[in-house]
Amino acid sequence: MYKNKSICVVIPAYNEETQIGMVIETMPDFVDRMVVIDDCSRDRTVEVVKGYQKGNPKIVLIAHEANQGVGGAIASGYTWARDNGFDAAAVMAGDGQMDPADLPALLDPVVDNRADYSKGNRLFTGEAYKKIPKVRYYGNAFLSLLTKIASGYWHVADFQSGYTVISKKALNLIDWGSMYKRFGQPNDLLVRLNVYNCRVADIPIEPVYNVGERSKINIFKVIFTISWLLLKMFLWRMKEKYIIRDFHPLIFFYAIGFLFKFITVVLFIRLFWYWYMFGHIPPINALAAMFSFMSASLFILFAMWFDMEANKDLK
Repeated sequence: MYKNKSICVVIPAYNEETQIGMVIETMPDFVDRMVVIDDCSRDRTVEVVKGYQKGNPKIVLIAHEANQGVGGAIASGYTWARDNGFDAAAVMAGDGQMDPADLPALLDPVVDNRADYSKGNRLFTGEAYKKIPKVRYYGNAFLSLLTKIASGYWHVADFQSGYTVISKKALNLIDWGSMYKRFGQPNDLLVRLNVYNCRVADIPIEPVYNVGERSKINIFKVIFTISWLLLKMFLWRMKEKYIIRDFHPLIFFYAIGFLFKFITVVLFIRLFWYWYMFGHIPPINALAAMFSFMSASLFILFAMWFDMEANKDLK
C-alpha cells in the first residue's frame, strides 16, 4: 500500500532473462502486486520469473501465447489491474531502465487525486542530452512535438517515456482491447485520455541507460509508423471531442487551414511547372500561393491556440 492506496506495477517483458531479476529485486516494498507480462519471449524469461514467484507471493505472471508488442503487454497488465480493483497501476519496463526511486514521485499526483495519469519526463534534466543516445533523443523530440498536437496535452513532453502511473478511474474509462499494441502505445493512450478529459502530470525523472538493456526500437521505422498513428488519432480526437461530445469552433479553423494548405501545394506545383516550362513565374500565381500559405498558417495556428485553451485545465 502507498498512502492507503493499493498499487500494482505492470512489467512488460520480452527476452529479458538477464534484466527481469534486477527489476523484481529492486521493487519498492509498498508495491502490492508485480504483474509480469511475458510477451512470448524466446529466452528463459518465464523460467526466471517463475523462480522468483516461489519466494514472492506478490508476483503475478501472465504469459502471452503470441507476441503482441509492448502495447499489447501493457494492455494485458492494465486489464488485470482493472479487473482486480487496484487504485493505481504503474508501468516499469522489464529491462531495468526505470529507476524505482522515481516511483513515489509518479504515484503522488495520482494517489492524491491531482491527476488521472502521470508520466516520467527524461528531458527535464540537463543530463538528458548526454545520457540518451543522440538518434533516440532527436527522434523523441520530433515525436513529442507531433504528439502535443495530436493529443492536446501541450504541457507534456517526452511522450515515448513508458514510466507511467494510471488511476483507477482512467483504468475503467479506456477500452484496452482497442489500444495500439506496439511502441506507439503511450502516444495512443494520451490521445484517448484527452477525449475523456483526464488530467495528466509530467514528472521529471532521471534517464537510465547502459544497465545491460538491449534496445528493441528501430528509431527510423518507429518515427514513420508513430507519425502515421498520430495523424489518425488526431483526426479521431477532433471528431470525438470537438464534434460528437461537445462541439467547438476550432474544427472550422483546422478545416479551413488544411483546405488552404492543400490549395497552397497545388499553386506552388503550378508555379514551379510554369517556371520550368516557360522560364518565368506568373505574378498572380505567386501572389495567390503566398496568400494561401499565410492563410493556412494563420488558421492552423489559431486552431492550435484554441486547442491549448480548451485543454489548459487538464494540466
